[in-house]
Amino acid sequence: MFLEAFGSAVLGLLLGWAAFHRLSHRLPSRPLVLSTGVAGALFGDFVTHSALGTDNVLPSLLGAAVVSAASLSLLLRPAGRLRRRSAPA
Repeated sequence: MFLEAFGSAVLGLLLGWAAFHRLSHRLPSRPLVLSTGVAGALFGDFVTHSALGTDNVLPSLLGAAVVSAASLSLLLRPAGRLRRRSAPA
């Protein structure tokens, strides 16, 4: 159980680092991105582990990766400036 949680935390840290490295112009500060990746992975591991049981390590890590990626995607900002159209006179 401890190694599974540790593996999920490392997986979330790697996903957070990769997201920040690739999309740093669209993400907030690095500590927020890394901690969100880890927290999402631990939560995903917890949910998957609770749903499937104790004998399924690979699906638990897959669930951790999915929830971590979903959590990181919530931090993304729009790529460009939003253009406002002026109201017709």
